[in-house]
Amino acid sequence: MNFARACSNEHADLHWSFFRVHRGSRVSRKRQGESASRVAEDTPAYGAAPFRFIDLFCGIGGFRIAFEKAGAKCVFSSDYDKFSQQTYESNFGEKPFGDIHSVAVADIPQHDILCAGFPCQPFSLAGVSKKNSLGRKHGFDDVKQGNLFFALAEVIDFHRPAAFVLENVKNLKGHDQGRTFDIIHRTLTEALGYTVYHKIIDAKPLVPQHRERIFLVGFREWRHFEFPNFPSEGPKLASILERDPDPKYTLTDHLWNYLQRYAEKHRAAGNGFGFGLVTERDHARTLSARYHKDGSEILIAQRGKNPRRLTPRECARLMGYPDTFKITVSDTQAYRQFGNSVVVPVVQHVAKLVVQTLKMPKSSTYDLVLEEKHNAHLGQGPKEPSKMVTYTKPKRRRIT
Repeated sequence: MNFARACSNEHADLHWSFFRVHRGSRVSRKRQGESASRVAEDTPAYGAAPFRFIDLFCGIGGFRIAFEKAGAKCVFSSDYDKFSQQTYESNFGEKPFGDIHSVAVADIPQHDILCAGFPCQPFSLAGVSKKNSLGRKHGFDDVKQGNLFFALAEVIDFHRPAAFVLENVKNLKGHDQGRTFDIIHRTLTEALGYTVYHKIIDAKPLVPQHRERIFLVGFREWRHFEFPNFPSEGPKLASILERDPDPKYTLTDHLWNYLQRYAEKHRAAGNGFGFGLVTERDHARTLSARYHKDGSEILIAQRGKNPRRLTPRECARLMGYPDTFKITVSDTQAYRQFGNSVVVPVVQHVAKLVVQTLKMPKSSTYDLVLEEKHNAHLGQGPKEPSKMVTYTKPKRRRIT
């Protein structure tokens, strides 16, 4: 019986011991007798050696850039898309393994941190809408991509990494009235025994793009973790635009007229569909993998002529990739790759805190400091200001 199907919405109340019973179909013979719950003995102690991480559903390497900047070392990568493999190999000098289902779990190298941006299409608003219109299943019932989360669970269950970082679309939290996220969370916590923190993060404070994604950070042993805080104001599109883009990125009269008619049609019907026309003083909508089709979600206004698409290099910058990142595929593939990517600076901040947390002694915790402050604005009158009680920035301490 397939675990992913058994944990679909009709079976959300199954006992989570089921996962361990039906796990291990991809475990190689040489390791079948080993305990899946073993704990790595040579995990680097408080930074004595680089943490090792694996990069699953790696795409073009956004996670890898972020965790390498945090001082970790990549020991394995995997992605089924041949064009993403090409870009990854051009930039990191190694070709990722293919479909994760083709790799025996035990053949994946031992690692301290598992990173994965597992496919989001089965859970995204756009993906669900499209599949519904075509009469196709979505979520865990998506045969091709919906059960890939459980492939991650197999790897986590066998290797027991010290931590993991997962990323997906914001809609994962609300998909199927929250039941999908509940299954995922219970699998990670109840079935696998990890302490899990999650947060929806908007990349807009770091790149000129409104892009909300959910991050799940888990620790094998209990550790206190806080997601990063970002500034309220972020950069504008002017910071990523090329000065003299190729004219081929300017929309033809035919396409521009079509997009305007399409937007007017839906506006008259009371729908919110339409193009996103922006200037260098704005931030963009979310870049999607379909951007290659017409570029409608992000069109750059141009004085005296039709608007234009972003160039692939601008898309790379919009996702936080450095200009040294090599783009070796067609524009169509580049748009797909950057639209499916993580925002590198966001992951970099998360990665830094994950590594720092793992370097802290396991006994580290926080002191809650209760502080009393006077605030005249909250009082009933100038003579008797009320007292506002707040928690100050917690201080780490070590339990003795």
